[in-house]
Amino acid sequence: MSNLTLLERMLAFSASLSLFRRLVRYLTSFPNVKKQPLKVLVTGAAGQIGYALVPMIARGVMLGPDQPVILHMLDIPPAAEALNGVKMELIDAAFPLLKGVVATTDAVEACKGVNVAVMVGGFPRKEGMERKDVMSKNVSIYKEQATALEQHAAKNCKVLVVANPANTNALILKEFAPSIPEKNISCLTRLDHNRALGQISERLNVQVSDVKNVIIWGNHSSTQYPDVNHAVVTTAAGEKSVRELVANDQWLNNEFITTVQQRGAAIIKARKLSSALSAASSACDHIRDWVLGTPKGTWVSMGVYSEGSYNIPAGLIYSFPVTCKNGEWSIVQGLKIDEHSRAKMDATANELIEEKSLANSCLN
Repeated sequence: MSNLTLLERMLAFSASLSLFRRLVRYLTSFPNVKKQPLKVLVTGAAGQIGYALVPMIARGVMLGPDQPVILHMLDIPPAAEALNGVKMELIDAAFPLLKGVVATTDAVEACKGVNVAVMVGGFPRKEGMERKDVMSKNVSIYKEQATALEQHAAKNCKVLVVANPANTNALILKEFAPSIPEKNISCLTRLDHNRALGQISERLNVQVSDVKNVIIWGNHSSTQYPDVNHAVVTTAAGEKSVRELVANDQWLNNEFITTVQQRGAAIIKARKLSSALSAASSACDHIRDWVLGTPKGTWVSMGVYSEGSYNIPAGLIYSFPVTCKNGEWSIVQGLKIDEHSRAKMDATANELIEEKSLANSCLN
């Protein structure tokens, strides 16, 4: 009886093994499904930020380690030779995810079929120039590039404006690219958000990855409001509020805010050049979280189109706390706003209203 049982077990095992082998053969008979390359536009690609940004994109920092990309790089004609040099370096780096490079000074060619557009190019303010002069130059640039995106970009193209004045440049782009959904047009305040995380990390001597949920409200300018009232730090004893751990409201309400607001100027003073590496890294963070999603329980700051949340006037591109899922952002609702925060949020909104009015006067 025991021998028969052993034989039965051996036959059953053999049948199971045969079934397993057939299953493996069936599953491996399908070709490997590979992601199609996404086309990513970077304007101002021969400049400092562009030069730092394009290798990050090619390496998968922006869209993930398994997402192939084709880079479309645009710059002005005087930068054509430098732009070609950037293309040469990208080829020489032999990035496995990089499936093609377009380097051009033609906006139409640059915008053809792009899925993501990172607008780094813009006209910087020079000594002796009035704000209206700078705005007029950027209105012209963003009107032309918005028209090219409107006519030639992929249907669901996501747009990130980096060039200053970023919020208002994004608003101009929205006006001249009406077929691009307003939820697909944003501006970069993630750099300010990351700067705020870094300052808290340094103050508390903790890992920056353990700090979350700071907020940048408003304009990417010196009126922005870096808010830590809802920020927390992960500790061995669980999550603790930043205000509780810092235990110094004087620092949080004054020096911390001005340090984040004026960090760009401090870097220019130290480097004699503007932020490039950190701006490029933050642009990657912005797009990555937008496309792939934010971690559960974590929000980030994005300059997005206001529909009236937190009593911010509708029709501005304003930085809010957002979460992202399935390629869509949502403003975090229901956060308590104290009087100190309300005043600062309104002040930066008022500056954006003035910028919008100035831009409209340039258009007219």
